[in-house]
Amino acid sequence: MKRISLSAALTITIFVVDAFIAASASFAIPAFARRHNLSCSTCHAPIPKLKPYGEEFAGDGFIIAEDEKDRDYITAGDPLLRLNKTFPLSVRFDAYAMHESNQKVKNDLQSPWGLKLMSGGALGQNIGYYFYFYMSERGEVAGIEDAYVHFNDVFSIPLDIMVGQFQTSDPLMKRELRLTYEDYMIYKHKTGLSHTNLAYDRGVMLAYALEGSGSDFMLSLSNGNGKNRADEQTGKFDIDAGKNIGFRYLQGIGENLSVGGYYYRGEEVLEFASGDQSNQVTYWGPDFNVKAGPLELTAQYLQRRDSNPWFETAGEEIRTDGMVVELIFAPQQDRSRYYFTALYNGIEEKSAGTAGGEASRTLYKSATLSGTYLLQRNLRLLAEYTRDLENKQNRMTIGLISGF
Repeated sequence: MKRISLSAALTITIFVVDAFIAASASFAIPAFARRHNLSCSTCHAPIPKLKPYGEEFAGDGFIIAEDEKDRDYITAGDPLLRLNKTFPLSVRFDAYAMHESNQKVKNDLQSPWGLKLMSGGALGQNIGYYFYFYMSERGEVAGIEDAYVHFNDVFSIPLDIMVGQFQTSDPLMKRELRLTYEDYMIYKHKTGLSHTNLAYDRGVMLAYALEGSGSDFMLSLSNGNGKNRADEQTGKFDIDAGKNIGFRYLQGIGENLSVGGYYYRGEEVLEFASGDQSNQVTYWGPDFNVKAGPLELTAQYLQRRDSNPWFETAGEEIRTDGMVVELIFAPQQDRSRYYFTALYNGIEEKSAGTAGGEASRTLYKSATLSGTYLLQRNLRLLAEYTRDLENKQNRMTIGLISGF
């Protein structure tokens, strides 16, 4: 009897899963589903991608005003106390099997790839919280990632304030809600020795909706150096005196189209034996999202400029161009049980050339096709193929994503 290689078996399994992908939708963290007695499909299509109602629920600080009941809270007769009678807790479990060409280790079982403990809910009237703790991410304890308190409709106007730790790219394309194993790579990219990117950071985010206009505004203030632990000597999280500022404008046009722009600027200072060196980091770029029946297209262009990313005395400016394009096909829209995603990532770096010209190099370029089948509202299967267009490598992944 002939033996089949693991890589061949994995390839066959991927195509079998794709072939049997067939018909509704999704999930808010299960603690919310339990608390409000709602199906996960009320907020997600599929997990973890948010539907408009899920976005509204999150934007309201994880509170459904019409379903708030005094019996669900402990007040002890104190009008300033509002404790959840039961502490909301959920778990997310992700596991993958992977085959990568041209690698020393071609086949890998990443099970679990991630195991996180999540909690969220109300702290009071128009005040919510959310956090999760990664008990295991890629085989190690990653600790807290998202963790914030959300103040909704501050001063009784459509102004929200979030305080804590979050991704500064969240107002653009939310990495935690993507359907693919493949990431949105430009948001994680760092240039040279810079500590700055658009992933996790500590700070404050303000969001304001201009009622009746379809216009949304976001302003963020953050440390600019990620979620590293505090300095042992100073006890400070920030590594320099400055703070980074991000601004986001989004304009809705009708019900199915939105266009936006993003600007981010900060300065970081590092200490060297030769003295302090600084680097100014700037991002800017447009984006849009359009929905047409079962299709949803999102595209983001970001240009990053670093004035001195290697922190040298005679620093050289480096420009980085990033692109993310994502197309999602849901045959039965938010009632589908199967979804298909096409994703493109591109990152190109440009710097001054040796003869006064400009030298450029491609840092990353990939194309991904991914299929999702919703086995249950809170359990989906994934089959995905990614082509590294720059290094001519292939990656095939199957996995399961669950919440309970």
